[in-house]
Amino acid sequence: MHAGAASFSKSGYSKSGSQGARDVRNLANLGETASTSRVLNLSQIFATSGRTEGYAGNPFFRNSQLNKALLVKHTLRPAERDLFAHPRRTATKIILPFDASDLRLGGRSIFVNQSGFVNFTRSYFSDENLASNPDLQILQHLDGIPSLDPFLVREHLARFGFNPDPCYLKISSHDLCEMVGFANAEIEHLVMTAFGAGMEAAAIKLTSKILANNLDSDLDPLKQTFRMSDGDFAEGMFSWRGFLYFKWRQSHLQADIKQVVDGLQTYRTIGPIDTATRDYLAEVRPRLARKIITAIVSTRKTLKVYDEAYLALTQGADPAPFRKFLLAGPKMFFELGESIGILSHIGSFWDYRMGARMAHMRLTPQEFADILVDFEDSLLNVEAATPPVLPVAATLL
Repeated sequence: MHAGAASFSKSGYSKSGSQGARDVRNLANLGETASTSRVLNLSQIFATSGRTEGYAGNPFFRNSQLNKALLVKHTLRPAERDLFAHPRRTATKIILPFDASDLRLGGRSIFVNQSGFVNFTRSYFSDENLASNPDLQILQHLDGIPSLDPFLVREHLARFGFNPDPCYLKISSHDLCEMVGFANAEIEHLVMTAFGAGMEAAAIKLTSKILANNLDSDLDPLKQTFRMSDGDFAEGMFSWRGFLYFKWRQSHLQADIKQVVDGLQTYRTIGPIDTATRDYLAEVRPRLARKIITAIVSTRKTLKVYDEAYLALTQGADPAPFRKFLLAGPKMFFELGESIGILSHIGSFWDYRMGARMAHMRLTPQEFADILVDFEDSLLNVEAATPPVLPVAATLL
């Protein structure tokens, strides 16, 4: 098992203290934050909702220790990629704290589906029939999605009959209504176009079924329009809904990302600073801003593929591009979700630790540098997959 979070050196910057101390500090930082697109913080949920009826009556995991774990969508470093049989950009890390009430004591961690994961599950669950173990099934389902965003997790687990209490996946009623309204309008317009004039009532009915993931025989005409098999159609519909969610999330990222990009230029640390840390911060601030903007531009490019297919069907009555989108949807949905998840986490973590509300608790230079190292590491694969196309000045939000 891993111990804490992995890290690399950047330039000549020397991490504060020992690697073990930094791992524990990173775990404590994660433990203090609410769940984000990158982190599902069951430890904090236990602290805030552990005495509620729903928490105990309808748990996320049945295993009490696993139900206090932290789950992290982790960007794999080069040395970690050999842990997996097939190439991948991110992995789902399970962090099991030594003490859920004090994460400064550290914990153990392992990646879902890494080499040795099967042996771990056998010893951890002590269950002869692992295939029927619901906790293991949930871990596998979570590993199959690109983000731990509460809405996406709730929707995905519901497909397989898992519906944990709302205290585990908190979604504001405002966000839920706004997102569902956004998706409903997009889906309804396309379905009405596909079915033609005079079918408005049927289109509205089918739209509600797509949103509810109720893909019964009533949707056969739409499936036939796109000439898709049952399996491809089911996966394409879920990926479409996920794509719409990420499109909605991306539109809400603008202010968060602008705050980060502006803050990288203006944030002031407190306390003494050594030469290596000063040099690193001088180098990383503009470099990280460029990488973040590159990532947001990349998400716009991916969303443009969907927009063009959508317009071809709704304005040009040509289903071929949208069929192609639905067939490619699962892969595109995963890649887009990884990028949106990373950017969402950077935005929310920045606001939590370095935002205006935290002006009275400024970070030391080494604490700030450690956070920026983690931000850079999380963007490694996004940067590699999508090289910069525009300078910072031309793409500022």
